[in-house]
Amino acid sequence: MPSWTILPALILPSGPQASCLFIFQIYSVSNDDVSASCLEILVPHVLADGVVNNKRETYRFRFQQTFTQDAKQEEIFDRIAKPVADSVLSGYNATVFAYGQTGSGKTYTITGGAERYCDRGIIPRTLSYIFEQFQEDSSKVYTIHISYLELYNECGYDLLDPRHEASKLEDLPKVTIMEDPDQNIHLKNLSLQQANNTEEALNWLFLGDTNRMIAETPMNQASTRSHCIFTIHISRKEPGSATVRRSKLHLVDLAGSERVAKSGVGGQLLTEAKYINLSLHYLEQVIIALAEKNRSHIPYRNSMITSVLRDSLGGNCMTTMIATLSLDKRNIDESISTCRFAQRVALIKNEAILNEDIDPQLVITGLRKEIQALKDELSLITGEQRTEDLTPAETGALEDKVNVFVEDRNPESSLDVGADMRKIHFCFALLKVTLPLVSLIEARTGDIIKHEEQTALPAG
Repeated sequence: MPSWTILPALILPSGPQASCLFIFQIYSVSNDDVSASCLEILVPHVLADGVVNNKRETYRFRFQQTFTQDAKQEEIFDRIAKPVADSVLSGYNATVFAYGQTGSGKTYTITGGAERYCDRGIIPRTLSYIFEQFQEDSSKVYTIHISYLELYNECGYDLLDPRHEASKLEDLPKVTIMEDPDQNIHLKNLSLQQANNTEEALNWLFLGDTNRMIAETPMNQASTRSHCIFTIHISRKEPGSATVRRSKLHLVDLAGSERVAKSGVGGQLLTEAKYINLSLHYLEQVIIALAEKNRSHIPYRNSMITSVLRDSLGGNCMTTMIATLSLDKRNIDESISTCRFAQRVALIKNEAILNEDIDPQLVITGLRKEIQALKDELSLITGEQRTEDLTPAETGALEDKVNVFVEDRNPESSLDVGADMRKIHFCFALLKVTLPLVSLIEARTGDIIKHEEQTALPAG
């Protein structure tokens, strides 16, 4: 059972960058266990402010990996999402989620840009990669289903409703959370759509993105006003085996945190911002509680996002967090807050297990055969025989067995048809007809060979 520490990655604009208020510096650190990058934020005190400032001037944060804004989407996928996708293909649950303030690049990182093919984000690249692996591993049978959940103002909506006729978000099916006695979360009314190839999977992604709640704010012209969870469900089975490996990959685009006073929004946007900040606050509470040792209660139920991501945070899952920053001097406090949140996440340890179970249909079929064999054996002993006729499939299978038995020259071979007297009578009747024909054919074949030998011309 591998222990998985949630090590965050960082994405930020090109650095080091400096202004009159703060400086970002990135440098590498390493030890025997892990290589990482350290982000240092310098915020020098400015005398021109005319007030006493006792805040720290230097902030240091450690990340597993760091990327500047110049990093290509392909590089981010290869270094962050690809190892996670490999784990999912092996049968482990996994999650990749992006956290940061509004306008820092979360949605671009997770979903990508629409203008150029090379701007594809983690979700479309992951889908393409998974189907490529399916084609390379033809020895196993894979099936993939997709779900897309939006959490808007603490209400869940199915973005992949098969009807997809909704003109408003409220017209989509509302998703509710249900919990079973084993504390497993089930999402009622969330559809699972099968995808047989990359094109079908991307079409579901595009449909879901079309239905997402997006609005213009002073911080971002196309701000996503909700949390979205794109989930890939994979089942893997070897032909002839009853064991099935089931795994899922959550790709999460969290709504951006923002200071309400700074964003200057009002009305519906203000209500949305309050719900977003409250849900992120509850998410941080869960992170803090998980990082504390011997904590008996984790407040998952405070928010829908924490309930849905229950497995991803402190559960059976390999989780990677992407923190996105803005280097605008007006956002320095939010950038520091994002880094602090990432450090808290890094304290969580998950125990990921291989998700294997037995295909119930194969088990049922095997048990039915076993029960019928026992019934036949019992009827043979008691003398109570079955009266219904053999099916064409059963008679065909018996004919094949008899033919194999007759053609087998091994004197120790046997004809096993079970304890069903109907099958035994059928095989005896078939042998009664078959054996004389076989003897006749063998006799005539011998006569023909003997005749050919007698009439053959002598050699030279």
